[in-house]
Amino acid sequence: MPDSLHAGDLLARRYRLDELLTESAGGRFWRAQDQVLDRPVAVHVIASSDRRADSLLEAARRTAPHHDRRLLRVLDADRTDEVCYVVNEWGSGTSLDIMLAGTGPLPPRKAAWIVSEVADSLARAHDAGLDHGRMVPENVLIDRQGHVRVIGFSVDAALHGLAPGRQSADLVDTVAVLYAALTGKWAGVSYSQLPPAPMVHGQVLRPRRVRAGIPRPLDAICDQVVNGAAGHAQRSEHDLSTMAGVAAALAEFVGDPTGLAEEASPWSSPAPTQPVRGISPLPPSPVPTPPPWPEPTPEQPDATAVAIPPAPPSPDPSPDPSPDPTPEAESEPAPAPEPATEPEPVELPTQAGIPVFDDNDEVGWIPTRTESPAPPPPFEEKPVKPLFAPDPADGEPVRRPRPGTAAAQPAPYWPWESTGPGTDGGGHGAHHTGSNTGTGGWGVQDTADSDVVPGRSWFRLAMGIALGLLLLVAAVAAYHAGSDGPEDSETSTSTESSSPPAATPTPFPGVTGTDFDPQGDPPEEYPELVPLALDGDPATAWRTSTYNQNLGLADSLKTGVGLVLDLGATRAVRQVEIATSGGPTSVSVYIGTSAPTGVADLTPVGTADGDGTLTVTLDEAVSGRFVTIWLTSLPPVEDGYRGTITDVVVKG
Repeated sequence: MPDSLHAGDLLARRYRLDELLTESAGGRFWRAQDQVLDRPVAVHVIASSDRRADSLLEAARRTAPHHDRRLLRVLDADRTDEVCYVVNEWGSGTSLDIMLAGTGPLPPRKAAWIVSEVADSLARAHDAGLDHGRMVPENVLIDRQGHVRVIGFSVDAALHGLAPGRQSADLVDTVAVLYAALTGKWAGVSYSQLPPAPMVHGQVLRPRRVRAGIPRPLDAICDQVVNGAAGHAQRSEHDLSTMAGVAAALAEFVGDPTGLAEEASPWSSPAPTQPVRGISPLPPSPVPTPPPWPEPTPEQPDATAVAIPPAPPSPDPSPDPSPDPTPEAESEPAPAPEPATEPEPVELPTQAGIPVFDDNDEVGWIPTRTESPAPPPPFEEKPVKPLFAPDPADGEPVRRPRPGTAAAQPAPYWPWESTGPGTDGGGHGAHHTGSNTGTGGWGVQDTADSDVVPGRSWFRLAMGIALGLLLLVAAVAAYHAGSDGPEDSETSTSTESSSPPAATPTPFPGVTGTDFDPQGDPPEEYPELVPLALDGDPATAWRTSTYNQNLGLADSLKTGVGLVLDLGATRAVRQVEIATSGGPTSVSVYIGTSAPTGVADLTPVGTADGDGTLTVTLDEAVSGRFVTIWLTSLPPVEDGYRGTITDVVVKG
């Protein structure tokens, strides 16, 4: 019986049982050491009398010859009088459910790559007539190198009492793993510990409605496979009813996978690094010897088949750490360490630039100060300035001239005359030496006796010049006004007519388009009719759905629908012509550098209302690649409201 096995026992005289990882439903999961090949292995043990023993051995024998680098292989299986056991390859890493619980949903491309590896592995198994049977996030392992490993191939389903031949369940569960990687919710048919996906009217909510930013191709794959093909048109070039088609669709979305393995490695991100080994990592049971468990039934599979072993303590850092062991060949656990002795103090090597943040951080070559530095000297106090000037003494003037200056005296105006005071013998203003001559230097100005306000003379001169220019301009204008006659008018007309006219906007070639219905569910508005609005044929048209109520009203179902035109490159748009039919239509035009997801935060460059061809002409060209034609009011028809666009032309 499994209860009679203990750590240190030999199973089949070959496998030494080292650590009991978990036990439930009458089975035990051990980490063991292969004594012959000296490698760690995972061992599942159930009682030989358990009704699952035959299906467990059959699953092991059926899948052992199948080789795939992404599968944790079956190495051995046997049945004795007391126990039935299966030995699997040992894997070390983080399961997808633990990764999602630690970091949340994955980036779309990373999630698609992980599931594409799982789908490709299961597609090869399906071609060989095999199936996994229970493809849940707990059975997807990301190892230390970032490679994807599949746990419990066929064996896990047998341990849960599930019959073989579950290829259709594999398909839905594999795409549900993609759904879980994108949203953190579980939408598969097998049981998983992840929270269930939200449902509306009996169908799983699409990933784009659970989490924003999920690409449309991945959203379409999840919706079509998880919710079934009923009511949904085939939107993929691949056959999503087979595992090979799902793998091809995901590989096409991922493109070149170079570098994704390193990015997906749990040791390259803050994801938990708790190792996950074996099948269905679930919380361990805290009871060392539980009472006998009832055997599970296929209708109620046990949800705690295998638990996650606790992470071993991290070893102390050393100057020369050894590389991480690979999942295929992990080393034997080291024996118990000897009691630690007091280490001798070692002086740290000299390293320039090591920061010391506080007094508790010490480095051997930076001793801690034993004395506090002296405080800095106090700042000198600034003299207090009075709020008002002191009153002058009796008999003294209120204001005094600055030291070294004299009282102001009248100064001559013209700059070539003397700039300083003084008179000649006749009482006339004296000239300095060399002033008003062509050979002498300027007279030296006595700054101590200067009373000229700086700039006043030049200001007066500038005002005089400006006044003279103003009078001259007025005289010229009056002369031309009086001489303007028929001949002048003819000359002016001929000059204006000879100037080149403004360039006429021309249509842009190669314009493509898509329907735009961000408020619809599904967000589609006759996408197959969009090319008919761009073919230049007024006899063909794109139309909206027929609505019971017009758009744009307070209680309307939608604020609008329309088209998004792709010009192929950023262009300067001057004019947009929209040919409509059916009656009065209102339209708004938006221009942007990227395809819009809605118009609530956008500002239209122009609007138009009416019947027939609606033209939106821009005063200045607006640069952009994507032109959105947004219908905000539809003409009435016999059974409601419906808009029709026969042709759209974008000019620039």
